[in-house]
Amino acid sequence: MTLRRLFLTALGCSLSACATVDIPSRNAPFETLPENYGAVAQGYQPIEGADLNLQPQSITPVIAVDALGGAEYSDPARRPLESVAGSDMTITKVNVRVPPTLKVSEANRYIPQGDIVWREDPLGNRHMQVQEIVKNALEAGVRPLSGPVQAELDVEVLRFHALTQKARYTTGGVHSIAFTMVLRDAQTGEALTEVREVEADLTAYGGRRALVAIAEGQTQKVRITGFLAKVIQQEILSPGSRTPRRGGLIQALNKL
Repeated sequence: MTLRRLFLTALGCSLSACATVDIPSRNAPFETLPENYGAVAQGYQPIEGADLNLQPQSITPVIAVDALGGAEYSDPARRPLESVAGSDMTITKVNVRVPPTLKVSEANRYIPQGDIVWREDPLGNRHMQVQEIVKNALEAGVRPLSGPVQAELDVEVLRFHALTQKARYTTGGVHSIAFTMVLRDAQTGEALTEVREVEADLTAYGGRRALVAIAEGQTQKVRITGFLAKVIQQEILSPGSRTPRRGGLIQALNKL
């Protein structure tokens, strides 16, 4: 019996040595727990492929794309001419043409018929006077532009109606001005834009309001010059964004 007991005891010890003891995980050190232990315990599943990199990302600069050839240009000066924006330009020269075929009216009427109506300068060559006014105004308007593309502005006056003496001191009216414009490469002369017509109509003061404006230095020439400067800058930077002025019958008659 003694030998049998010894044999059974030895057999039991050998079997117990092969078993593994399950240690509760709450007693395990923190660093030995599975990485997603908390998420799994709460019933959540980790998101595969989630990007948790919160470092600032580099911003890729906008690159102009040539729609014809698919080429990319980061330098505006190297873009195809038709894709150059107004903000990319510096206007190196302003050319203003007032065709001698435009009819001048000196009639002192409310709405005289003619292409050029201008009375604030002494009697003389009205074509040259209008050319100087428009050129000075456009040069002031393009002066702030400072892009890398050198361009010239070509303008041809179609109509320049200020007020006659009669309208100036009574009813007032509309300064009705129209011209065509095109931007050209300063070196090659190649057109950067299409030729388009621009209408620039400004309310013209009359009567007492005109007298007050004159006393404050706001003559017709000053007001027209400042207005045309704003018009040309807007037409270059944002073509077609201006809303045409609606002046009713007087404006329509001024364009006859």
